[in-house]
Amino acid sequence: MHSLSLLQGLLGAASGVLVGFSLGLVGGGGSILAVPLLVYLVGVPVPHLAIGTSAVAVAANAAMSLMNHARAGNVRWPCAAVFAGAGVLGAFAGAQLGKRVDGQALLAAFAVMMVVVALLMLRRREPGQDRRVRLNRGNAPALVGTGLAVGALSGFFGIGGGFLIVPGLILATGMPMLQAVGTSLVAVTAFGLTTATSYAWAGLVDWTLAAVFVGGGVLGSLLGARAARALSRRRGLLTKVFAGLIILVAAYMLARSLGLAG
Repeated sequence: MHSLSLLQGLLGAASGVLVGFSLGLVGGGGSILAVPLLVYLVGVPVPHLAIGTSAVAVAANAAMSLMNHARAGNVRWPCAAVFAGAGVLGAFAGAQLGKRVDGQALLAAFAVMMVVVALLMLRRREPGQDRRVRLNRGNAPALVGTGLAVGALSGFFGIGGGFLIVPGLILATGMPMLQAVGTSLVAVTAFGLTTATSYAWAGLVDWTLAAVFVGGGVLGSLLGARAARALSRRRGLLTKVFAGLIILVAAYMLARSLGLAG
């Protein structure tokens, strides 16, 4: 466990603002940004320590963003409960496997998955925002199946999984983007807590850095939820911007993993 310098503390807080803003804005991007920020910007020396620390911070930030979206009426609670319940089982199994994989290999695989998801997001058509989705016999099996799959990936890569959950919810139910963002935060919080517990049990969490990160996330989540409400009427814009950001971060992570970037 490394000691946290003043500069690292400031960078950690700034990273928390970015992650909180992303979670509030699009329900995802928490760990997809948090892990590379902790490794490459803050300077956490061990990838697994960065993954464990980010899981704690993202779970806390997601819970704050969830409260903001719940007040705005964007959360479909029955769908969220089914999806998150199945996903927690997958996340626990995925976390056990992820800890057995080499840290640098895990980051490289993570980057490849980021690119795939970004491309899938760009291909997806945006449903109308006025459609209200309810849990029923038709979508319940799809929610369970996608919940298990997304949860397993979330635990394996040590991520909150929002950038996977939002497309998963839309695929399973046809949910509009803003509803999917709000609903996804229930599962992001649950998955993050499951992964964080697993890594904390193994001593792979820097609690001081996690606290600083969460502090920055409080401000970021408030700003992000406000921006999401303001921009929700512009179809597809958030998705395109977010997918582009994912691809840029993934390219940098791959370059670092392959020794092509300093």
